[in-house]
Amino acid sequence: MKKIVLLAALLLNTTCIFAQKNIFIATDLTREGEFTNNCEGPSVDKDGNIYAVNINQDGTIAKITPDGKTTVFLTLPDGSVGNGIRFGAKNTFFVADFMQHNVLKIDLKTKQVGILAHVPGMNQPNDLAIMSNGTIFCSDPNWKESTGQIWKVTHDGKAGLLAKDMGTTNGIEVSPDEKTLYVNESVQKNVWAFDITPQGTLANKRLLIKFEDGGMDGMRCDDKGNLYITRHGLGTIDIVSPEGKVIQTVKMKGKLTSNICFGGKDGKTCYVTLQDRKCLETFRTINPGREWKMMKEFK
Repeated sequence: MKKIVLLAALLLNTTCIFAQKNIFIATDLTREGEFTNNCEGPSVDKDGNIYAVNINQDGTIAKITPDGKTTVFLTLPDGSVGNGIRFGAKNTFFVADFMQHNVLKIDLKTKQVGILAHVPGMNQPNDLAIMSNGTIFCSDPNWKESTGQIWKVTHDGKAGLLAKDMGTTNGIEVSPDEKTLYVNESVQKNVWAFDITPQGTLANKRLLIKFEDGGMDGMRCDDKGNLYITRHGLGTIDIVSPEGKVIQTVKMKGKLTSNICFGGKDGKTCYVTLQDRKCLETFRTINPGREWKMMKEFK
């Protein structure tokens, strides 16, 4: 009897996966070859449009409608090239500018590009995670040395180093309750979890999961706390539970999965950038995204 109850609870928590059709099946969102091989950083606005970096040429940001129509939204200032994108308010999004050591702030309506933080001590800001209070966490890899750091940037642009002497920090995400920060190390194949203290520092570093093969790039949480990790080189998305167990693997059409976000009318559509195919693919999942739900609260 106890086993039956536990199984029922598991199915309820996962929205009864067996009752849904066409989930975890990858299809094309955009045409192959529209982006450069630095295709990265998908994020979704309040209207369901997707934004990704480096369409046609590096230094651009694309706007993509939910049905896959692409336009160049803007071109960044000379010398700037974007990577991770995160929305931090209704009409504001942030971009990791890995060439100029910046976190950029962009107005969705006016397309004005400003610098939220310029941090010369960064190797190259790579990906971003954001909390509801506007605090940004930034991964900062040094690919040449296979090392990395984690930075915090507050809503008023103050930057501080939170962790150093790590591996090649890449994907980064906050848990739904905003008490845990997850960071992966692409070369070392580790995913670490940290407690986020009330003061915004990091504590209690522990290993969530270590993979034996393949790389890792961007990753995002659903609203249940499961991590969707892009397995760069393997062409999959591994969905990892908060306990560090792989609970689902989604096979994409391309191999170089670089980043992922949630969108769609219910937050259960995943958009994935593919650097080998230079396009975006999409698939449906069973839980909405953590950040998608957070954006619904933005004024």
